[in-house]
Amino acid sequence: MEKWKLKGTVTSDFRWYSDDGCYTDDECEANEICSSSSTVKKRRLTQTNLFQLWGLEKPNLQQSNNNKKTATSQQRLCPFYKNIPGTPFTVDAFCYGPVKGCSAYFLSHFHADHYIGLTKGWSHGPIYCTNLTARLLRICLNVTPSFICPLELGTENNVKGIKVTMLDANHCPGAALIHFRLPNGQCYLHTGDFRASKLMQSYPLLASQRINILYLDTTYCNPKYRFPSKEDVLEFVVGVTRRYLNNHPKTIVVVGAYSIGKEHVYLAISKALGVKIYANASRRRVLRSFGWAGISENLSTNGKDTPLHILPISSLRFERYLASQDGQYTSMLAFRPTGWTYSETIGDNLNLIKPTSKGNITIYGVPYSEHSNFTELQEFVQFLRPEKIIPTVNVGNAVNRGKMQSYFQQWLKA
Repeated sequence: MEKWKLKGTVTSDFRWYSDDGCYTDDECEANEICSSSSTVKKRRLTQTNLFQLWGLEKPNLQQSNNNKKTATSQQRLCPFYKNIPGTPFTVDAFCYGPVKGCSAYFLSHFHADHYIGLTKGWSHGPIYCTNLTARLLRICLNVTPSFICPLELGTENNVKGIKVTMLDANHCPGAALIHFRLPNGQCYLHTGDFRASKLMQSYPLLASQRINILYLDTTYCNPKYRFPSKEDVLEFVVGVTRRYLNNHPKTIVVVGAYSIGKEHVYLAISKALGVKIYANASRRRVLRSFGWAGISENLSTNGKDTPLHILPISSLRFERYLASQDGQYTSMLAFRPTGWTYSETIGDNLNLIKPTSKGNITIYGVPYSEHSNFTELQEFVQFLRPEKIIPTVNVGNAVNRGKMQSYFQQWLKA
């Protein structure tokens, strides 16, 4: 059984991760983590220091050393929910070494908590993913191209005698729902990470075929999470930005984003204000790889040429960044877009959001999520009506698993 610990930073919400180093969701700073072992070790050391700082636990150094020896001498087991039954396939299972019986590894999307374990030295088997994700594997991780097997979205493929179709997951660029149809007629759907939408109900494959097993992204499978649509949040962000700049013209606008994901937040601001987007060379390279029309022309290589700057969501150092602008700006407006900022008391009334202000710096936490909220999960499940649902997030606690199963039963009875 996997053990689960608290993870987070002083400036972030808490998340959960397992002792095997695989993270449970991508709405967290794990997305900025490199898959190299040295980075993971450094991250764990940081967590240990924070635990000591907060007095949450006193790490047992002897126990820690023993655990390290055990981890290096034993093969880590791949969780059952990453194996697709009746197939030699796994989904997002790269941090377990060569998985017994697996001859094809599927990657749902390019977030570190899903691809962790993939490096340029990967040699355990072919990696199936979307075209965009395939490009990211090459340019960001230098994975050997011969191991990468890109699949077109919406096109049925025969992989080792099994029909596989990738469908748009409405998550980060390149993210896919993965549909498996076995020779015996059984159909399985693995959502990876996704934000369910009405559009998905028009996907012919989902509308016409019964799903026997649904592997469901349950990041926000809790009734308290009913955050608004992405479109409503984008409208709010643009409105706040317009009003703020009208009152404070010499303002730098900062959007916190993952290495992949949250693009539509700063693209909406860019379009509304008619300004370019400044990002570092690494992010510009990633954005250009998407192949989106007009994206290259909309990027700036010089931060002094535009007031719209993109920074990693895990390392927003506002005072330092404003000071680095050599007096060009007198104030900063920053956005931290994540579903974890959602408050039940605010609900859909985004105008009730109160920013955090410190001197000439104003920070908005806005509930912009690329995961399904509770209501969207319910509607998706009731549309599919699968025979069985297997949650893939927040599964390390028996109480959580029990609550989620009770929700599934209620939805399918309705």
